[in-house]
Amino acid sequence: MATLKRDSVDRRGFLKGAAAGAAALVANPSVSTAQPQAQAPRPTTPLPPATLVAAETSPPPPRADVYTTDRPGADFMLDVIKSLNIEYVAANPGSTFRALHESIINYGGNRMPELLTCCHEESSVAMAHGYAKIEGKPMLVMAHGTVGLQHASMAIYNAYADRVPVYIVLGNVADGPWRRSDVEWAHAVQDAAAMVRDYTKWDDAPISLTHFAESAVRALKIATTPPMGPVVVVADAVLQEEPVPPDDRRRLRVPKLSMTAPPAGEPGAVAEAAKMLVAAQNPLIVTGRSARTSKGLDLLVQLAELLQAPVSDRRMRMNFPTRHPLYDTGTIATADVILALEVPDLFHVTHGLTPINRMGMESRPLTKAGAKIISISSLDLLTKSNYQDMGRYNEVDLAIAADAEATLPSLIEACRRLITADRKRVFDQRGAGFVEAARLRQNRALQEAAWGWDASPITTARMAAEIWDQVRNEDWSLVSEVVFQSWWPTRLWDFTKHYQFIGGHGAYGIGYGAPAAVGAALANRKYGRLTVNIQSDGDLNYAPGVLWTAAHHRIPLLTVMHNNRSYHQERMFVADMAARAERNVSRVGIGNDLSNPNIDYATMAKAYGMFGIGPIENPADLGPALKKAVDVVKRGEPALVDVVSQPR
Repeated sequence: MATLKRDSVDRRGFLKGAAAGAAALVANPSVSTAQPQAQAPRPTTPLPPATLVAAETSPPPPRADVYTTDRPGADFMLDVIKSLNIEYVAANPGSTFRALHESIINYGGNRMPELLTCCHEESSVAMAHGYAKIEGKPMLVMAHGTVGLQHASMAIYNAYADRVPVYIVLGNVADGPWRRSDVEWAHAVQDAAAMVRDYTKWDDAPISLTHFAESAVRALKIATTPPMGPVVVVADAVLQEEPVPPDDRRRLRVPKLSMTAPPAGEPGAVAEAAKMLVAAQNPLIVTGRSARTSKGLDLLVQLAELLQAPVSDRRMRMNFPTRHPLYDTGTIATADVILALEVPDLFHVTHGLTPINRMGMESRPLTKAGAKIISISSLDLLTKSNYQDMGRYNEVDLAIAADAEATLPSLIEACRRLITADRKRVFDQRGAGFVEAARLRQNRALQEAAWGWDASPITTARMAAEIWDQVRNEDWSLVSEVVFQSWWPTRLWDFTKHYQFIGGHGAYGIGYGAPAAVGAALANRKYGRLTVNIQSDGDLNYAPGVLWTAAHHRIPLLTVMHNNRSYHQERMFVADMAARAERNVSRVGIGNDLSNPNIDYATMAKAYGMFGIGPIENPADLGPALKKAVDVVKRGEPALVDVVSQPR
């Protein structure tokens, strides 16, 4: 174990002295420290009887012979965690990991990992979710027993459905006789990870420090091997708090971390896919989460340009440059070979379903007769039964169970070997048509963005355009979903770098947006990037305390409120139901609208210590407000601009 650096005051001596003094005060509450004569004594309130102080919030009455140790098990646990190169640990404080908490801030010096104070466990996990999509590695999350994990569970499910690595250390008191109060009994559990096992990739509950060390290293390997996902390691509270005997200290060691290479496609299957793609007259590439890193984006550009095949991006990651002539120009109806790369729910890509405002449910294929489908996806390597995020079964002609990014180099090389001069001429002719189509599409987007330009509430198109005007010359990163703004950022902005877009929720669990943006901004901070979050109003109200976390830890983030004063998607659903039943559509705001009173998000931001401006209702005021906020963010602080906007 690492050697603890001694402070100027010995920890054991300080604790004994402090305990003795506290015991004297408890025994005689009337004793008080003398006040300076120039200052009037403050009124005092007697302490409550020790029997009324909950064990959850207060230690037992101190004794002069207080028990101390300089080597609790939590110190060794932290040695293991440090070996995993984890930068941050997000946590809402809880007693079942109090020893590990203390080891992080004192024994570990609050560095690698650094503790982030969160106001809700769901925010802790969502922050880790956003961080991982920028940094490409997990953040640690500590959660407290039954209640902490229940709070965190929605965010864990989002990360699972988004196939993002999140590393959760869960505190628990497994041994009943060690539970000191009814609180500890209520917060303890026999099988701690059971409630999230259906939507985590792996979990373990170690019963010794050696077991913890091996499981902690194994958990990181599993979480970060595609398909990625959340993992849970239970840190028993007794194991954390009890001292490590000297003999055990000498035997304990931190296992070596050996990362697992992502699974690549079988060579024969890759060669078959290449033949199909090179021979195709109208190939189409559909991508979901194919770019795990910037290399994945570059590889997809190489493949698309080699084949002159259009790319239909599902916008789950930054997979392909948005102004590239091959971006989103193909239609599935004309494709004769479709290559799907890490596409979840492929059935909904290849089939049309009965709209919500119609009775019954029918599906029809969107592909033309005889079209061939190739799937390269690591999703085939991780499917659970209870949570049905895999979508309907979709028939394909060639399924390669492998990580798409790891497979693309061999697929590119296999295609290159098959391309003759004649095929290349066909590809070049095909590509020439996409250049003009891309130009027309961009011009059409600009024309459509001008509709209602001076309207109030402000259109989502103008909001996106005004933000773009402020950030276009910066090293920017958009860390929020775009679907709720009618995809205007991806239609108007020039996305070229992998970190410029991270996709959405995963499982569409609301409450993800604000904390995920804070986590992503934390990851961007070291690179000096300007992080932008277009924030839905309903989402922020789930756990607005994350604004305080951003302010407290000085995480530079520009938050622009998409304040349409409603849970608008649900409003549309209820309107569809009312129209279908031929009932009153004017009442659908009941239960959906966030008005009467309107929420002032700028004031909310200020209450949490963040720069806030707005609400902005006049579109002419939006540009200057954004400029002020950008200046604050560039100084290293978070800022929020409240924009009263149209629904989408």
